[in-house]
Amino acid sequence: MTDHLSRAVISDPEQNLTTAREDGARVFPDSRIAPLRFRKRTLHETKIRTHSTLTENMLSHKVQFDGRIISRNGRDACRELIGFFFIHDQSLTIYEYRQFGKNRTNVLPFIQKNIYSHQCGRRKGKQYQLGDFYVGGNLTFLSSDHPRLPESIKENKLLILRITNIDQIALYSLKTDSVEHEDDITSQEANDRLVLEAVQDVLKEQLLKRGVRILTGLGKYLKQLDKEGTGLLDKAAVKRALQEFHLQVSEDALESAWQVLEGDAGGKADYGEFTRAVIGEMNEYRKSFVRKAFMKLDFNKTGCVPLTDIRKCYCAKKHPQVISGHSTEEEIKLSFLETLKGACSKSDEVSYGEFEDYYEGLSIGIVNDEDFVNIVRTPWGI
Repeated sequence: MTDHLSRAVISDPEQNLTTAREDGARVFPDSRIAPLRFRKRTLHETKIRTHSTLTENMLSHKVQFDGRIISRNGRDACRELIGFFFIHDQSLTIYEYRQFGKNRTNVLPFIQKNIYSHQCGRRKGKQYQLGDFYVGGNLTFLSSDHPRLPESIKENKLLILRITNIDQIALYSLKTDSVEHEDDITSQEANDRLVLEAVQDVLKEQLLKRGVRILTGLGKYLKQLDKEGTGLLDKAAVKRALQEFHLQVSEDALESAWQVLEGDAGGKADYGEFTRAVIGEMNEYRKSFVRKAFMKLDFNKTGCVPLTDIRKCYCAKKHPQVISGHSTEEEIKLSFLETLKGACSKSDEVSYGEFEDYYEGLSIGIVNDEDFVNIVRTPWGI
């Protein structure tokens, strides 16, 4: 790591005590031939805490979080990210876990350490602060500001990261010490949520019994309408898609939701974001198991899985209808494959976005998180 995190060994006042204990436990006759991990590696002997040093403040006054990229591209959506937000200068940095071979994992720079601002929404142009970091929160960056990002990510103007987990103990401690005042934007965001939740409530009733088929079909239909492949559609196209799948939303409710989500895209909105906003999406706990299942299937990390591999890996042995004797394993498997295949834009493979759409639809009718997780874990063995 090229930033100040690599200086941890310099600033840790407990390192001498740790080293002393290790020295007592392992004594090598010749330190020059001892393995590197057992050699004494402290860079100073002082036991004085240096509270004023910049490095120690950076290391101790931070909040750590995990994240994922919001994308229908499987390779990008399954990237595992870890980030740090530093209180002393309101800066952040993000790294990516990368696996090399079966047993070697490296952490590589993804977003360089700097001070960043929101790139869309009500807070566009405002600097990130502690209150922006919570599970389910989004961090937005301009792809053009980060030339080292993968090409698949740079194809989009915005890079959107979703916080999937956060160090709650550190967050609580830091929030106790800091003071952040609510502003007009906070109340505007609350009103936006009420608008979107009202639409979600209307649509949820319509989706309960046919959520899987509607969401898988809707995702495919919207992609077909997006002739330019930009991920953006105008209001008329989105309205036509909702009508095509018999999703009834009042004109006023649709207009209110559109005003919240349109942004500055010239009369168009990201239809993926629009779908997530007006229909809702599964929480991050559920989503993590869907991603694990897809990552297990996509062992080549291409972002797509052949249907033949899906068929081989899907196990219906513990399906409730199989256990009760109402259906055979083969019947359950064929039903699953038929529904999934109907969502696919290609006849012989499933993309991550299509795989996710299937489970988004399934999630709508399942109230308990653990019930949903078991439904995902059991057939895929995760």
